[in-house]
Parts: sequence; structure tokens; C-alpha cells
Amino acid sequence: MMIPAIILFAVTYVLMLVFSKYRPYIALGAAVIFIATGMLPLGNVWGAIDFNVLLMIAGTMGLVALFIESKMPELLADLIMEKVPNVQWAAVCLALFAGIISAFVDNVATVLMVAPVALEICKKLKTNPVPFIIAIAVSSNLQGAATLVGDTTAIMLGSALDMSFLDFFWYKGKPGMFFAVELGAILSAIILLFLFRKEKAPIPKAGVRTKVTDFVPTVLLVGTILLLIVASFIPNKPAETNGYICCVMMVVGITYSFIRKKEVSAIIQPIKSIDFETIGLLLGLFLMIAGIEEQGVIQKLADLLAAAGGDNPFLMYTLVVWASVLISAFIDNIPYVATMIPVIGALAPAMGIDPTVLYFGLLSGATLGGNCTPIGASANITGIGILRKDGHTVKNSDFFKIGIPFTLSAIIPAYIYLWIFYGV
Repeated sequence: MMIPAIILFAVTYVLMLVFSKYRPYIALGAAVIFIATGMLPLGNVWGAIDFNVLLMIAGTMGLVALFIESKMPELLADLIMEKVPNVQWAAVCLALFAGIISAFVDNVATVLMVAPVALEICKKLKTNPVPFIIAIAVSSNLQGAATLVGDTTAIMLGSALDMSFLDFFWYKGKPGMFFAVELGAILSAIILLFLFRKEKAPIPKAGVRTKVTDFVPTVLLVGTILLLIVASFIPNKPAETNGYICCVMMVVGITYSFIRKKEVSAIIQPIKSIDFETIGLLLGLFLMIAGIEEQGVIQKLADLLAAAGGDNPFLMYTLVVWASVLISAFIDNIPYVATMIPVIGALAPAMGIDPTVLYFGLLSGATLGGNCTPIGASANITGIGILRKDGHTVKNSDFFKIGIPFTLSAIIPAYIYLWIFYGV
């Protein structure tokens, strides 16, 4: 049933791009078809769902609601507005700030934490927040490959190669993956400056900073970041560890808020702030991707890639990078990377080459490819969900005009860098 699975998957993605307001319902409907037709066996449904991501989104959204209520995002917005000369630099600085956090914390959690600050700045400046949030999301995706703990795909590759945290900085006596990502980050920051070149409006300097009403939500949010970093070093932990951390911290925050206010609304409001449409969209995507994986589509793509490369190491490297960019623009990069790691592991010895350049090319291409489309990465979906809840519609063109040039500016220098250090 490979052909029907490919057709259903392709039609679903086209529908989601055309009818962006109904993406969650389209994705869930397609997932039901995958299950009902047997393309995704009922027994595999539970294992196909990435509960870690869903729990992280739910827990962090609830915690962020308390964070927003405390007025801390308004204070951070005031501080940023004091330091930057205009709207253009405010957008770029927020994207870079999100990138720094995302090198150590999951991309989705990063977007959930930084987006409220961006929204607050845009409200103060009376400017459109859509490009701001998109820039934050794509920057978060980029930096996920910078360290061992930045993204699930980095964790998977690190585990397969038995890499330590420091190996991402210096590997086999050479500058590591971290520097490839940062090289791309520098060029992509320049691209963002160009994309926001018309946003030259000066930022008014407020005489009085916003007063924070409660510092506990901020402490809980920072504590969540630290716990996520610490958890990344724990071996053999449950797959949902990060999700449990976020949900537990949310429960602590809601409990504290209820004790402080003694009102039922203290419990209801944070729960209402959880974007269940975004969770539904991701749930549908997880099941769809599991369906095409079950039908051998991802493995077939990997086999075709291996056959196309022949015996030419540079051609193989080029195919791995750019095919990963293209494929990850439309499907979640986790099952793709999981499939390609053993393929590369078998392919490189047969070609008589060091597999490092292929592994790093896989990671960079698969991580950045999600920035090409609004549904290519969980961070993008989350950012668009935040905008939707704030009353903003994100057109596909809004995303493409930032995501595509950002992706190219980030992947091209990394592509050259990795071949120079590990391929030649």
C-alpha cells in the first residue's frame, strides 16, 4: 500500500497548505484514514505519538500563561527596547536570543518562552508580530543542531556515534558541528537584517519600566530550562522526561497561583491557554508520518538516495544534505534521521570513506529543512499556533519569504564548512 500512502500524504499536505485555518482537522482526518485503511496498524498508533513533544507544549503553554500574567514579558520587552535602535534590530535580536536558548533547550519550548516577549514588543510598537514570530521559530530550529542537547535529532546522532557534549564543539581533532551551525547563524542573521530592512521605525524609549507583579512564574520558567538541560545528561531516562518536567512545573505554578489568589480561575485560565489545535495538528502529523513509515516510504527514499550517490563521496554528501533539506521540509525529521543513520553506517564503509561528513550533513540538512515550510517543524507549527491564538493569520507567503532565504543562508555555509573539515 505504498502508493496509496504516498498519495494520501501528498494530498493532505497540499490541503493543509491551501486551507491553513483547518490544518488540525485535515491532519487528524488523514490520520484516521491511515488507521481505518490499515496503512497504520491499530497496534502501532500509541507508539507513533511523540507524547514528549505534546506534553512539553501543554506544560510550557500553561506555565507561559502565568509568566505573561506576571508582566515579566512586558519588562523584558522594555529592556530590549531600551537597548536596540529600531524595529529591525529588535526582530534580529529576538531571533538570536531564541537561537541561543534553543542550543540548549528543545525548539518548541524555546518558541513558547520567547514568543510572548516578541508579542509584547510588537504591541508596544503597534507593528505586525507575524514576521517576528516566524524569525524566532526558524532561528530556534537552526540552533537545535549546535549541541548534543539542542534537538532530538542531535541527541539521536550523538547516541549513534557515542558522542559527548564536547564532541559537538571539537570532534576528531577538528572544529565540530557547533561551529558549522554558528557560521550559518551569522549569515542568516545578516539575511534577517535584510528581510527586516524596511522596519526602520525608531523605538520609543519608555521612561518607566513595567513592574512585575510576581516573580515566581519567572523562577519556574528558568527552573524548567535548567531542568531540561540537566535531564539531557541523564542516561536511559524515559522518552517523555522533558514533557513530564514541563507538566510538573506547570502544575506547581497553577497550584501556587490558586493558593495565592484563592480563585478557581487561577486553575482554569492557564489550562484554557493551552493551544489544543496545535496539539491536534501535531498528533495528526505524528500518525500520518508513522503511516508512511509503516508502508516503507521513508526507507524507500533512503534506499534511492544511497543508490543515486554511487561511489562518489562528494556527490553522496551533496545528496544527503540537500535531499535531507527537501524531505524534512515536508515530513518530521526524527523518523527520517532515525532511518538514515543506519543507512549511512552501512554505506560509508562500503564506499571506503569516513562517515562523519555524511552524518553531520544529514543532521544539518534534516534540522534546517523544516524551516522551508510552515508545517515542516514543530517549532513552526507552535509559533503559528501562538499567532493564531493572538488573532493573527499566517499566510504561506508570510512564512516562505522568511523561511526559505533563512534556510539557504544557514545551510550553504554549513555545507561548505563540513566538506572542508570532514570531507576533503
